[in-house]
This record gives sequence, C-alpha cells and structure tokens, in this order.
Amino acid sequence: MHATLTIIRRELAAYFSSPLAYVFIVIFLVLAGSLTFYVGGWLERGQADLRAFFQWHPWLYLFLVPAVGMRLWAEERKAGTIEFLMTQPISTAQAVIGKFLAAWLFVGIALVLTFPLWLTVNFLGPPDNGVILAGYIGSWLMAGSMLAISAAVSALTKNQVIAFVAAAATCFLFLMSGLEMVQAFFQTWAPDFLVEAVARLSLLTSFDAIAQGVLDVRDLILFASLIAISLLINTTLVELNKGS
Repeated sequence: MHATLTIIRRELAAYFSSPLAYVFIVIFLVLAGSLTFYVGGWLERGQADLRAFFQWHPWLYLFLVPAVGMRLWAEERKAGTIEFLMTQPISTAQAVIGKFLAAWLFVGIALVLTFPLWLTVNFLGPPDNGVILAGYIGSWLMAGSMLAISAAVSALTKNQVIAFVAAAATCFLFLMSGLEMVQAFFQTWAPDFLVEAVARLSLLTSFDAIAQGVLDVRDLILFASLIAISLLINTTLVELNKGS
C-alpha cells in the first residue's frame, strides 16, 4: 500500500506540475457547462435536476479520458523511463494500480469542481439529491472504466496519438454496445445469450440507469469488472513490454 501511495503522489504531482491538468480541467468544465446550459437547455426545462448535465458525460469522457490515459504508459515507454520505474522496489501491479488511481483521482477532481451546478439546482428548486449523488457516482465509475481501458491500450504502444485513437475507439464500442443498431447486427446470427451479453457490456446503458437513481448491482459489477480486467491486461502488457 505504501508503494502504491508513493506512485499516486508522484503521478498527481506530475499532472499539476504541467499545464496538462489545468487545460483538461478548464476544457471539461467549459464544455460541461456549455452543453448543459446551451445545448441541454437546463434552465429552459424548468426541472430541478441535473439530467441535462449528466447526459453529456459519456461523450465528454469519450474524448477527454483517452487524452489522459494515453500518456500513462506510452510516454513511459517512449522516454525509456519505464525501465527506471520497474527498478524501484515496487511490483508491476503496484505501479499499474498507482498510476491508474492517480489518473482516476485527477478526473474525479475535475468532476467535483462542477459542484456549483449542484448548489445552483438546490437554490432554484427542491431536487432529489440522492439521484444527483448517484449521477456523480455513476459518472466517476464510467470515467474509471474508460480510463482503465485507455491505460491498457497505452501499454501497447509508444505513440500517444495511436494510443488515444485506439482507446477512444475501444471506449466507443463499449458505449454503443447496448444500442439498437448494434443489437440488430448480432440478432441476425448470434444466439440470444450472446446478444444479451453484448447488451450488458454497454457503459451508456449502465450509466443512464445509475444517473436516474437506479443502483443495480449488475451495473456496479460491470464497471468494477471492466476496471479490474483492464488493469490485469495492463499489468500483463507492461510486464511483456518493459524491456522493449
């Protein structure tokens, strides 16, 4: 645990010692606010909720989270610092978990900074704060799932641009797997259990359910499983590539 905490502190310090952290946070806050007020028509809806805010999170994360995750290992491999990191008295799993948790906390900080919207909706009307809290939890879990996927993809290449494109494409597939057009493709040839399994992998469907205040154990298991499996793949890839 001490080694993992050391990695987390190191990575968080690296984020905030460069313009990357501030650029990411500003872009996230500006886009989230603009989409909520101008595209989602939050004030015009006249409803005391944050549905117009949360509905854009999957699409914001689709581009912003891979931008954070692409550097986690691709940069280490390109700069050759992965060999130095692995010579420290830590295991590969500790390094992977530490870097992931630091990036996840960083995204969480950006999400927490949207709290003025929560205060505003409480000022304007009596919202269901339990549903809003569930939306924040679901948003952070979805971001963690996309970040874990992006970190695993980042370990495959030294090129951050390739890592970004591949991670965004993979996250897009997980987002869209529950939609009708994807289901129609599988329904023409796949058995029902496979169609159902593909539908259950949809991050968008699970997030929408949680954002409505429905905390289904299956949705929580999906996010936790994606994070755990992606980190396991990430650890294996770092082990295989740390000498290359």
